[in-house]
Amino acid sequence: MQKNEWSQAEYLKNKRINNKKGIQTILIDTINTSIEGIQTVLYNPFILKDYPENTVFVFYCDTGKSTYERLNEYQKKFPDKRCISLKGGRGYWRKTLV
Repeated sequence: MQKNEWSQAEYLKNKRINNKKGIQTILIDTINTSIEGIQTVLYNPFILKDYPENTVFVFYCDTGKSTYERLNEYQKKFPDKRCISLKGGRGYWRKTLV
């Protein structure tokens, strides 16, 4: 069974693994507040739907609770993508781990 919530360390590890497989892993900003030191994409369904099939979307908010609760909604909007919530959200992000 695949996890639907990743810590920052899991995100960074899985992004490297997916990159080697040719799979994009995108950190999605749902609160219009980027995370310093890492590339993020602002949540916009019209743009996100154009990413390739099997792209992994990792959604984040301030605490991770809202994005975790909305995972079913995101998965319905993007059925050909994998949707994950960033555990702890922006508040638990550590620049030193990047």
